[in-house]
Amino acid sequence: MSAQMPPGGSGNDCIGPGSHRSTLSVGQPDAIVPSAARPRLLDLFCGAGGAAMGYHDAGFDVTGVDIEPQPHYPFTFVQADALTFPLDGFDAIHASPPCEAFTQMSARWRGKGGLADTHKDLLTPTLARLRGLLVPWVVENVPSAKRAMRPTVDLHGGMFGLGVYRRRIFESNILILVPKMRAPDRPIGVYGDHPQNHYSTRLNGDMKGRRSEFRRARTIDEARELMEMPWADWNGCRKAIPPAYTRLIGAQLLEHLSERIT
Repeated sequence: MSAQMPPGGSGNDCIGPGSHRSTLSVGQPDAIVPSAARPRLLDLFCGAGGAAMGYHDAGFDVTGVDIEPQPHYPFTFVQADALTFPLDGFDAIHASPPCEAFTQMSARWRGKGGLADTHKDLLTPTLARLRGLLVPWVVENVPSAKRAMRPTVDLHGGMFGLGVYRRRIFESNILILVPKMRAPDRPIGVYGDHPQNHYSTRLNGDMKGRRSEFRRARTIDEARELMEMPWADWNGCRKAIPPAYTRLIGAQLLEHLSERIT
């Protein structure tokens, strides 16, 4: 597997904090060597590692699993099926199943026999697999996935002073407390297949005909800054959640684990 360099940086720049990164082939989960000083967290459907970085900052030793190659993932990575990867040996589990089957951005195209109808629901089987576990776990997805989840946490970028809105809901088997903050006034989007250097307007969805102005990140560097992911390429940024979300959640997972030990 060859690592692709994202625009605007060298291969080492892309990996960033992952000087300790290792990649394992399918069928070798037993080759993962955890840090003795940190609890181990399994990051399913890991993508480029936005969630992973937050958990790492909180104090976890993170192992990522994704069926697609993730050359910029900043920690130990295993290319494998997240729905069948062994769960044993980890102190906590996070999962970010793809949101395409639920996102409102493709809702108008569903039922027309096109690409929107080909997206598999990987969220439901993920929840079915994790809900019976005793170890703490967290599953993240878009707000429109609420019908398939029992969400207890709702986060957006304004809670952390970020320039992106990126609202996401979370289901967990432990209590997670979050701050209450207003959304950014003029959030910048990181979505689509490329940066975009102009403003657009859209209906606010409040049924009153009002429109709001928004724009996409103009460059990959701006997207990286907005998402707090300096190692990632555009595709990695647009599919991730900012590390700030899981930095908050991870701190509470650690507190839960420490209470179980004591």
